[in-house]
Amino acid sequence: METQGGITVQRALELPGLRSGLPEVVACADRLNRTVRWVHAGEVPNIASLLKGGELLLTTGLGLGTRPAEQRAFVRRLADRGIAALVVELGPRFSRLPSTIVETARAAGLPLVQLHREVPFVSVTEEVHTEIVNGHYTLLRRAEEVHRRCTEALLGGGGIPQVLGILADFTANPVFLETADGQLLYAAAPESGEACADPLQVWEGLRGQREAREEGPPANGVIVDVPGGGHGAGAVRARIALLAVSSPLLPVHRIAAERAAGILAVVLMQARQEEELAARGRGDFLTDLAEGRIAAEDAPAQARVLGFKPGEGPLLPVVMRLAAELAPAGNWAVLARAVLEELSAVGVPVLLGVRPVEGRVPLLLGLRSESERTAVADRVAAALRAGVERAGLERAGAHPPVVVVGVAGSWTAASAGLRHAAETATAAQGLSDRPWYDARRLDIDLLLWRLREHPDLAAFVDRAIGPLRDHDRTSRPPLLPTLQTYLAHAGRKAETARELHLNRQTLYNRLARISELLGTDLDDPQTVLALSLALRARRHTT
Repeated sequence: METQGGITVQRALELPGLRSGLPEVVACADRLNRTVRWVHAGEVPNIASLLKGGELLLTTGLGLGTRPAEQRAFVRRLADRGIAALVVELGPRFSRLPSTIVETARAAGLPLVQLHREVPFVSVTEEVHTEIVNGHYTLLRRAEEVHRRCTEALLGGGGIPQVLGILADFTANPVFLETADGQLLYAAAPESGEACADPLQVWEGLRGQREAREEGPPANGVIVDVPGGGHGAGAVRARIALLAVSSPLLPVHRIAAERAAGILAVVLMQARQEEELAARGRGDFLTDLAEGRIAAEDAPAQARVLGFKPGEGPLLPVVMRLAAELAPAGNWAVLARAVLEELSAVGVPVLLGVRPVEGRVPLLLGLRSESERTAVADRVAAALRAGVERAGLERAGAHPPVVVVGVAGSWTAASAGLRHAAETATAAQGLSDRPWYDARRLDIDLLLWRLREHPDLAAFVDRAIGPLRDHDRTSRPPLLPTLQTYLAHAGRKAETARELHLNRQTLYNRLARISELLGTDLDDPQTVLALSLALRARRHTT
């Protein structure tokens, strides 16, 4: 019988060394299937403190003590330590084990064996250890055979389903590959037996069991990590889940799963690298198009090579920009795949690329008509944000991704539109979060961003709203949010009061205080224009 890293007590007693001692089981004969992880011999009273659990302890009884209380304590400490069994050689110390020792072992559930003949403990130790090592070798050899078959399957053109199928046949149980956060990627069942039923039904039960337990492996299963899914040591790309449906899971099954995990890590890494390289290639094309390194008349042919075949309608440029603290980390292949999956239902041709260094995702979409622009932009923005979440590119406290939609038009317009959208997405970092921005409505922000390092811009902001910034650093309530909301509503006081949840008189008092601090008239159009520009520019000067 296979055990976890050893042999059973029963098997140890059947080996020549112990068998020659005429062993007699005097307590817990029903527990001889316990695993012997190692053999230890000793005669000291505190020997339990030297053990780790799983040992077969050989002794002549010199450390057992002479009083019943000492003998009970000795046996209980060994049982608490979790040893496999206690073997006492009869002789000068005991002609037969006292009832105190036998009863204590029986009550503690510890297998107790007495030897009626003297045996050399060193021979017993060597014999059992050899058996354990041979057992390990047998397990490894069977697991290596599975590893060889999985490797041959991949070299023959197979993929992840074939590897999981081999593992399922070997374990005679369903096998699953899931993401690090528990989402199912692949499922496989053995070709025959009770476990060959629909594995997805089994997966539903496994997921319910997980939710009930909140975390950790299933009670009747094994989870093996597939390494390499992130940055740093110990990162997990995916997990293999084995579930004992029709057959028990043995140690050799875990070893085989660990071998398969190494193969799957390479397969998944290669797949991700190929996906990311392809996505980067599309990103390079779109960037070259935006920056004029590809002529508009040459672009359609190159796009067709990349799989983009729009119709006769206009092209819609879109650019997503991640916060600076998130780029270039993250799984960009997962991002690209997730966005394309989300966009599959939109029904328009899509060319999506990634630019990890800049933290940018450029896209071109083929519309049937200009009238589709808003509806398609809504779907694309939602897909991009869903892709960011699935790729793990979100972080608490970071700015949300900015999605900018350019002007739809020809290939020539697409070139300029991609460039404009990319610059505008950078300038829009830190604006109030919206599903997407129309590039045409952010030209002022783009102009101010381009002037961000000019000293006159910082001086202008300080002259225009400096007194309000000074006030808000030391006094309450802050007045800059009130001014920003008031200008956003074009001076409509009723709408401003509703958004700020203020009554009319409180708003009037705050506006009067703002006018007093700035020394300006908030009804003057030139003043309103200057204040609006200053509020927009302060993002780039602080």
